[in-house]
Amino acid sequence: MEYFIAHPREDIPHGPVVDWVEEKYTKLYNKKPRDTWRGIRKLHQRGLLIKVKKGIYKYDPDFIQKKELFEFPPAIKEKIFKRDDYRCVVCGKGREDGIEIHADHRVPLDKGGKNTVENGQTLCSEHNFLKKNYSQTEFGKRFIIRLYKEAKEKGDTRIIQFCEEIFDVYDKYGIDTHIKRPDKNK
Repeated sequence: MEYFIAHPREDIPHGPVVDWVEEKYTKLYNKKPRDTWRGIRKLHQRGLLIKVKKGIYKYDPDFIQKKELFEFPPAIKEKIFKRDDYRCVVCGKGREDGIEIHADHRVPLDKGGKNTVENGQTLCSEHNFLKKNYSQTEFGKRFIIRLYKEAKEKGDTRIIQFCEEIFDVYDKYGIDTHIKRPDKNK
């Protein structure tokens, strides 16, 4: 944050900030920091930086926003859980199965999402973690790949065909083409 405060209202790509942080950190601890870029993104998520475009942030002291990013208010969280029958919307497991559940933002707050029931969904810990690490479409494709592989192991031709049709839709629209389909002939 110190670097951004010293350069207010400037559109700053992450490169110079990362270099500056690494130099300071190395002098202090005699090793490079881990994942400086993630730290910059967290400053944005906390409302301290403005995202100008991918990889470029700006600090404007007049527009600092304080956001509660990770938690729905308790009453909203309970409504989400109740609507989803206290079960993960992806795998169907829930508290009755001994699984921890989370109220998740479908559209993250830092991308314009709101703390509303409509923007919430119930996810188990595993699927919440996967979604946080991938975009929703990436998460969906990876989930379908897993389903496809399980169906192949079981010989479930109906689910195999279902998954292949979903892969075709991803291909048709050029969505997440960096994630390769498990079927080699497509």
